[in-house]
Amino acid sequence: MDESRPLIVLAWVLGYLAMCIGVGLWALRRTTSTRDFFMAGRDLGILVTGLAVFSSTMSGFGFVGGPGLVYRMGLSSAWMTVIAPLGFCCVFYLLAKRLRMVAELRESISLPDAVAARYNSERARLLTAIAILLGVIGYLGTQILAMATVLRDVLNNVSFIPEVSLITCMAIACAVLVFYCVTGGILASVYTDLVQGAIMIVAAIFVFIAAITAVDGGLTGIATTLLEDDPESISPWGTLGMIGAMSWFVVFVLGMAGQPHVITKLMMNRRVEDVRRTLPVSAAGYALCSLLWLSIGLAMRALVIQGGHPELSGPDEAAPQFLQFHAGPMLAGIVFAGLFAAIMSTADSFLNLGAAAVVHDIPRALTGRSLSNELFWARVATVLLAVGSAIFVLYSRQDLVALLGAFGWGTFAAALVPTVAIGFNWKRATATAANVAIVTSLVVNFGIELFGIAVPYGINAGFVALLLSLTLFFGISLASPPPKLDPDIEGVMEL
Repeated sequence: MDESRPLIVLAWVLGYLAMCIGVGLWALRRTTSTRDFFMAGRDLGILVTGLAVFSSTMSGFGFVGGPGLVYRMGLSSAWMTVIAPLGFCCVFYLLAKRLRMVAELRESISLPDAVAARYNSERARLLTAIAILLGVIGYLGTQILAMATVLRDVLNNVSFIPEVSLITCMAIACAVLVFYCVTGGILASVYTDLVQGAIMIVAAIFVFIAAITAVDGGLTGIATTLLEDDPESISPWGTLGMIGAMSWFVVFVLGMAGQPHVITKLMMNRRVEDVRRTLPVSAAGYALCSLLWLSIGLAMRALVIQGGHPELSGPDEAAPQFLQFHAGPMLAGIVFAGLFAAIMSTADSFLNLGAAAVVHDIPRALTGRSLSNELFWARVATVLLAVGSAIFVLYSRQDLVALLGAFGWGTFAAALVPTVAIGFNWKRATATAANVAIVTSLVVNFGIELFGIAVPYGINAGFVALLLSLTLFFGISLASPPPKLDPDIEGVMEL
């Protein structure tokens, strides 16, 4: 390997991290209230909102975990990523206008604020905040693990740097992430999304080309090699099978409308009418970035089978190893910067959501008011959440970034799709139904994870929890008297 290559990659990564620190310091001067820290002042334009929505969805889950999942399971995860634009359509159609209008009418600075206004229930606020907090710990751990995995690969390829462990890299990742998030809040995240979204889109296109040319025979060579090794891996369902893949389809299309890091950003745009122009930016950006998810995983599997690359120590090494050994140094540097950009953006969103739950939503639900000096305590909570999530991921049984991400995604989907995506569109939905749906989804999701319960046919645990929570949500709402809505909320829902 060219000796200058690791240094070029390291320079790009350090340059991006320096930019993050600079943006954090810039945003610090603009973050003077909790509305700025949690909602970016509700003043984002079309391009910033669109790129923020898609960037936070792709994240380390897609840039590190996605290729690892393809490497291990073939095309099964296409039912996560290729269908994602349908999920964006679902999100924008169901929630974009209503959430933005409720945020303005009620001065909401968090998703639980909006839920409490919809159901006129502090218990619904409390349970929504708890669901977000629990999901954040799992999903944020995914981002920290992804960042540490990439950083370890970058550092360990520089000859004059001693070998660095994964735990050390997690500590470095947490330190940079905490500084970036504590200083700038959500403002730091969304304004770097403008740069990093463009980086990710351009990088994904060039990586797709590099992946094709890295394997003997190009696309035909990849297909032939994988077909001879394991025909199921390049079948429409991959090695997971049809039922398992379709469970992912449901969770990742309908479930996107329950992802708080996605739907909360819909409350931040400047004007309600910007929604119809924001959707194409988000959907097209994610579709192009899916090229990276699929191409690296398939190419690396083919290279290992052909003998063009040693067997990987773990599936999550697919993306870092491909970029280090099979992409040009400048492209590798840009993509690694894009990887860090995606991870930092999503991690910041999750830290922001978790901090809001701890210092704003849970105290307000229990005592009727937020903590005093809320901005200070939001920053303290950010530090504690980052450390707690890193510890959680170290002791998790999951060995794949993507599977950890799928657990977090499924937790949010099962808890919040009934409560938010359906509840903001169906006047008949009751607070009791929402509360039961949230509690049930958390018990099922965490029960399956903590006790290691194997769901048959490769069915995603989040799908089981989502199906059960939706059934209870509709059943209890229909069996209960129609709720009385506040006039402003009823007016929003009639639009």
